[in-house]
Amino acid sequence: MSLPLEGLSAVVTGAGRGLGRAEALELARLGAAVVVNDFGQPGRDGTGEASGAPAEEVATEIRATGGRAVAHTGDVADFQQARELVELAVAEFGKLDVLVNNAGILRDRMVFSMTEGEWDSVIRVHLKGHFNTTHFAAAHWRERSKATGAPVYGRIVNTSSEAFLAGSAGQPNYAAAKGGIVGLTTSTALALAKYGVTANAICPRARTRMTEDVFAGFQEPDDGIDPLSPEHVAPLVGYLASPAASRVNGQLLVVHGGMVAIVDRPRVRAKFDSKQDTFTYDELDAVLTPHYAERPEGETFGAVEVLGLKRT
Repeated sequence: MSLPLEGLSAVVTGAGRGLGRAEALELARLGAAVVVNDFGQPGRDGTGEASGAPAEEVATEIRATGGRAVAHTGDVADFQQARELVELAVAEFGKLDVLVNNAGILRDRMVFSMTEGEWDSVIRVHLKGHFNTTHFAAAHWRERSKATGAPVYGRIVNTSSEAFLAGSAGQPNYAAAKGGIVGLTTSTALALAKYGVTANAICPRARTRMTEDVFAGFQEPDDGIDPLSPEHVAPLVGYLASPAASRVNGQLLVVHGGMVAIVDRPRVRAKFDSKQDTFTYDELDAVLTPHYAERPEGETFGAVEVLGLKRT
């Protein structure tokens, strides 16, 4: 029996450790040939000397189980290196079918303390990095579709975060980047649908070096798989990369610990119409102030509870 991703090729960014590693291994297990991308810097803040070891170790692990994989150690936030990443997949495997964008860094700080460099670096790696690889993958699929006059096979899985949905006080740069990734995803989904390409985003909860502070207080089980293990996230990425997900496009999904939640687009909570040509201050005060007075103090837009986890 053939595997779901047999005959397909994939690029996974940030795949040397954590979530990206689990996703690359899962795609390979499902039959895909994988380009394992990781810049290899040891610091989760994007500092330290770059190394090819993390990417090569994962590629070696895939090959050891009979899969096909090559390593790429470029920086996806660099436009030219992102081009080379997509070109490597095409050169090695004949085409690119799946792009999983996962690479990222953290430089946490409250908004009143954050430096310009801390803002720019996180936006660069997360949001620009997602755009760079998406740009070259999309151009590849569009060119192939035009050459054949028919849709091609293409899947994009982007990595957002509940920091965008619920807010994260010490991560204004990260939350903004992850919100931008959702906008990039939905725009890409609309633009590429006619070529046969889907684009979706996930908000994973997983215990990795990127989130070691966030989940430091959540208890790991004595037996079984940690509900915050990256291995809980990887199967959803494999599914979204597969032919079975052909009708899933422009979606945002939260995933962790055996749970997948489909996030609906924002809905209008309440609507008020002016009794005149336009609102006055007094009229807005009369309708909006009572509305918000009925809601819990401090509630923010799109607040999301963390479910199914217990702090130690």
